Amino acid sequence: MKKMKPIVRGLLFLLVGAFVGYGVGLGLDVLVGGRVNFTASIAGYFSLLIGVALFFFGLVGYRTITRGVTWQIFGTLGGALFVTGIRAIMGLKTFVPPFLFTEPAWVFGGLVGVICFILGHGVADDWIRMARGVDVPEHREDAPGWEKYYSPSLDHKVIGIQYTVIALILLVVGGTFALIFRTELASSGLQFLTTEFKLFNQNGLQFYNTLMSLHGMIMIVSILLGIAGLMNYLVPLLIGAHDMAFPRLNAFSFWIAVPAAVLLLSSLILGGFDTGWTGYPPLSAKAPLGIQMFFLGVFVAGWSSILGALNLLATVLRMRAKGMTAFRLPIFVWASIATSIIAMTATQLIGLSFQMVMFQRLFGMGFFDPAKGGSPVLFQHLFWFYSHPAVYVFILPGLGVVSELLPVFVRKPLFGYKWIAMSSLAIALVGFLVWAHHMFTSGMNEYLRVPFMYSTLLVAIPTGVKFFSWVATLWKGKITTPMPSAFLFVVGAIVVFLMGGLTGPPNATVSTDLHLHDTYWIVGHFHDTLFGGFVFPFFAALYYWFPKATGRRMNETLGKWHFWLMTPAFFTLSLGMMRIGLLGMRRRIADYDPLQGFDATHLVLTIAAFAIALSVLIFIINLVTSLKRGEPAEGNLWNSRSPEWQVASPMPAHNYDTPFEVVGEPYDYGLPGSKYVEFAKK
Repeated sequence: MKKMKPIVRGLLFLLVGAFVGYGVGLGLDVLVGGRVNFTASIAGYFSLLIGVALFFFGLVGYRTITRGVTWQIFGTLGGALFVTGIRAIMGLKTFVPPFLFTEPAWVFGGLVGVICFILGHGVADDWIRMARGVDVPEHREDAPGWEKYYSPSLDHKVIGIQYTVIALILLVVGGTFALIFRTELASSGLQFLTTEFKLFNQNGLQFYNTLMSLHGMIMIVSILLGIAGLMNYLVPLLIGAHDMAFPRLNAFSFWIAVPAAVLLLSSLILGGFDTGWTGYPPLSAKAPLGIQMFFLGVFVAGWSSILGALNLLATVLRMRAKGMTAFRLPIFVWASIATSIIAMTATQLIGLSFQMVMFQRLFGMGFFDPAKGGSPVLFQHLFWFYSHPAVYVFILPGLGVVSELLPVFVRKPLFGYKWIAMSSLAIALVGFLVWAHHMFTSGMNEYLRVPFMYSTLLVAIPTGVKFFSWVATLWKGKITTPMPSAFLFVVGAIVVFLMGGLTGPPNATVSTDLHLHDTYWIVGHFHDTLFGGFVFPFFAALYYWFPKATGRRMNETLGKWHFWLMTPAFFTLSLGMMRIGLLGMRRRIADYDPLQGFDATHLVLTIAAFAIALSVLIFIINLVTSLKRGEPAEGNLWNSRSPEWQVASPMPAHNYDTPFEVVGEPYDYGLPGSKYVEFAKK
C-alpha cells in the first residue's frame, strides 16, 4: 500500500468509502423508514461524504483537508443530533423518513459542519493562537511538493492555483449535469428521466429539475472561484507585491468555499429542488429539503467572495510598486478592482434573500408569503440587485484578460488605455442600476419598466468602448503565425462576447422582452455572455500563464484541437438555442411537443454539447500531461513587458527578489526604447 501512488491509493479508498458509506446510510434508512430503499437519499449522502473523506485520507493521510472533511461530517451529524434532541424534549418530530433528520436539524447541522471543517482543516489555527496571545510568524514555509495545495498555505500563488483547480472540478461537475439533461432533451418525449426513474427520493422529472437548477448555480460558483484564482495569482505579480495584504484571510476565503461546495452538491442527494438556480419563492418556500442545502451552500460561498474582494482592494491600494500610479496599472488590475467593488458591496443581497427564504421555511416568517403580508416580488428585487451586477463580476476579469493579452500578441500599444480602465468602473457602477430588467414580466409596478430599460441599454456604452479599443488595437497589428492557443482564445472571446452583446438589447427593451422572457433565447444569450466573458478568456489565461506557474509550456497542438473543437460547437449550441427560443421553446422543461418541430435542432444541440465536453477533456489531458512532460519554459516566453515575465519561471516563493520601479507605460509595445519596469540593481 505504501508503494502505491497517492492518487491511486486515494481512488481505491474512495471506492471503499463510498461502499461503506452506502451501507451505513442504507442501514439508517431501514431503521427510520422500515424498508430497504436502494436509491435512498441517506445512503447516497453517507456514500458521498465518507467516500470523499477516505479519498483525501488515501491521498495525504489524516491531516489538513482530510481532517477538515472528517470534522465536517461529524459536525453535521452532531449539529443535527443536537437539534433532534431539543425537538425530542419539546415533544416534536425527531427522525423523519426519507431524510433521517428534520429540516431544522439538517440546516443547523450543515452550518455546524462548515465551522467544524474550518477548525479541523487548520486554516484558522493562527488566528486562534493570536487570540490566546501566542506569537505566530508573519510568513511560514509551505509543505513540500503537491501537498501544499491541500494545506492552509499563505502564498497567494498557491491559493490562486487552489481556486483554479476547484473551479475546474466544479466546471466538470456542472457540465456533466448539463450533459445528462441535454441527453434527455435530444428528442421529444421522456427518454430515461421518466416517472418510473427513482434516485435520491426523486422521480425522473424531479431529478431533471434538480440537475438543471444545480447546473446553473454550480457553474456560477465555478466562475466565481475561477476569477478568484486568476486575481489571486496575478494581481500581486502585476503590481509588484510580495503577497496579498492579508494572507491568512486569503487562505480562509478559499477554504470556506470547500464546505460550501459540499453543501451545494448535497442538495442533489437530499431530495433535490425544482426552482431553477434563482430559487424564487413561493416555489422555493415549498421545495424539498435540498433547497435548504442549496441556500446554505450559496450563503457560505458568499463569504468567500466578500472577504476575497476586500483583500484584493486593500492589496492594490497599499502594496503597489514604486512608480505604479493609477494610470500605470495593468488593465487586468483595473478589471479586478471593478469586480471586487461589486463583490464586496452586493454579495450580501443574495445571501440575505436566500436567508430570508430559509427563515420563512424554518420559523414561519412571512417575508415572501402574501397571506402574511409578504411579497414574492421583494425576493426578486433583493436577488437581482446582486445577481445582475454579478454578471459583471463574471465577465470583467475575463475582459481584463483580453485587454491584457491582446497587445502582447499584436505587438502594438493598447488603444485607449484610460478609456478601457474607466469603462470597467463604469460597467460596475451602472450595473447596480439595471437589475429590474429581469422583472419586466414579474408584476412589478409598470412605471419602473422604462427607467430600467434605459439604464440597461446604457451599459452598452462602456462595453462598446472595450470593443472599439480591441478592434483598433488589432488594426495593422504584427500578428505572428502560427497563432498560440492563448491568442486564439482571446480572439474567440471577442467574437463570442460580441454575440452576447448583440443579443442583449432585445432583452433590455420591454416590448421584446415580454415575448423572449423564459425562452431558450435567454439561455443562448446568457451562454454567449458567460463563454465570451469568462470561459474563453479563462482558457486564454491558463494557456498564457501556465508556464509562469509551472515552468513548462502546454502542448500547442492539443491547445489548437481544444479551440477548434470548442468554438464551432459552441456557436452551434448558442445559435441553435436562440433559434428555437424565437420559435417558442420554453426554458426549464424536460419535454416538448413533437409538433413544434424542435427534435432535429435539439439533437444537434446535444451533439454540440458533447463536442464542447470533449474539447474540455482534451484541455484537461493537456494540463495534466504538461505538468510533467511539457516543454520547459525559459525566459520571457511571450516577449511581454509585464513584470512577472522579467524573472525566471516558476516564480520564487516571495515573487521578486529585487524590487522594481515602474518607469513607463504598460502597453507601449512596438515603440523603440520604451520600458515599463526597471529592477533595482543588486
